[in-house]
Amino acid sequence: MFLTIGTTGTPERPATDLGFLLHKHPDKAQAFSTSYGTAHVLYPEADEQRCTAALLLEVDAVALVRRGKGKGRGGAPDAALAQYVNDRPYAASSLLAVALSGVFNSAMRGVCRARPELPEQTRPLRVEVPALPARGGADLVRRLFEPLGWTVTAERVPLDTAFPEWGDSRYVRLVLESEALTLAEALRHLYVLLPVLDDAKHYWVAPDEVDKLLRAGEGWLPGHPEQKLITSRYLSRRWSLTRQAMERLELVRLAETDDSDVEEIDNAVGAETEDEERPTPLAVQRREAILAELRAAGAARVLDLGCGQGQLVQALLKDPAYTEIVGVDVSMRALTIASRRLKLDRMGERQASRVQLVQGSLAYTDSRLKGYDAAVLSEVIEHLDLPRLPALEYAVFGAARPRTVLVTTPNVEYNVRWESLPAGHVRHGDHRFEWTREEFRAWAATVAGRHGYGVEFRPVGPDDPEVGPPTQMAVFTLGTDTRTDTRTDTRTEKEAKAA
Repeated sequence: MFLTIGTTGTPERPATDLGFLLHKHPDKAQAFSTSYGTAHVLYPEADEQRCTAALLLEVDAVALVRRGKGKGRGGAPDAALAQYVNDRPYAASSLLAVALSGVFNSAMRGVCRARPELPEQTRPLRVEVPALPARGGADLVRRLFEPLGWTVTAERVPLDTAFPEWGDSRYVRLVLESEALTLAEALRHLYVLLPVLDDAKHYWVAPDEVDKLLRAGEGWLPGHPEQKLITSRYLSRRWSLTRQAMERLELVRLAETDDSDVEEIDNAVGAETEDEERPTPLAVQRREAILAELRAAGAARVLDLGCGQGQLVQALLKDPAYTEIVGVDVSMRALTIASRRLKLDRMGERQASRVQLVQGSLAYTDSRLKGYDAAVLSEVIEHLDLPRLPALEYAVFGAARPRTVLVTTPNVEYNVRWESLPAGHVRHGDHRFEWTREEFRAWAATVAGRHGYGVEFRPVGPDDPEVGPPTQMAVFTLGTDTRTDTRTDTRTEKEAKAA
């Protein structure tokens, strides 16, 4: 990976001041070790009129693969899945951003002990990045950099110059020029926006990344028109971290508007409001309802089918009554995140013997899933196309045949109660369908009758008298008569009789 930072100067303010700011002497070529290779700093030109510093990151491809296996904090799903054909060794990304921060740390913080007056001075700057992944194209590059005072040249790189009909790649050659920025501001822009444009990171994004983002974004991110996109991509679209960062950025904006300190704004709400009861999130209510049904069924060996990031598996592990817990998901990325959530690499041997994460598709029968007390399909079926549901039905109810099966899915009738949900929209972009209570019960009754299960229904969340609960749950029990829970059907039955 390669990046250059250049400036021009005069006899009064020579361009070689860049060497003082970067804390790297223009007459020396220096090398610095990083987690994934070696960073070299050299000066292709250095005199009073022009000075250019180059950062060359030599990536150790073997270290990149070994540390990207998805284990521990060093795991990187994006890198691990592409170890044989991988653009990381040459395309600017979070690898280069981390090297930029490590090698030019003092310059990024605006510190220069030898010439303390230099960091506050604006100067002509020219930054070149020959190969930059830009998910969003040259237009997004301009939307990110131009509001910060840069003149942007972003040239799309063709897939192959010998075959122009193939079109352009997702890479650009980037040139940034400015007359009104300090070097520290420029470096902080690059540190944040390089991985944002790549829309990927080579390391696991932990909560401390919020602090890193706010430090690097100080002075420019709170007022940036693409603040939400920058924050979401920088934090790898982790919703909880993005929300936390956005809340803190809003505090900064309010403090600047009111010409006060952030602490004053943050403490403006009385302490008594902290004790006010907050509504329990629906995801938590759903998890608690599932755990209650599993306890009632006396299950000890449980399958979490479509386990996602492992929230339910984590909750099951806390109860010693569950002796064997298996999380199954088709997504290796989800399983990698679940592994980190559970801290499997640091878990004690006895605890680790109780849990297993396996990759598998619920559209196919799998002998590994036979013989369990219970299986959970929590918010799974709505992500499948309707023609594929019979395959899942047979794989779970016909082949695996656990004694108890719990299925939860959104109740589309309740969507009118979500003020933020536009009319006619489903709750998640990946939902292929969302059923009414009648449709869900009809499907569940058919499945139960076909495979020898009884079925009852439970509301999850507030049970609205008109539209029902936000989540509906079916509890299938092997070898029992098909039943219907009157707690959720009373109104419907009365209306039917009246009709």
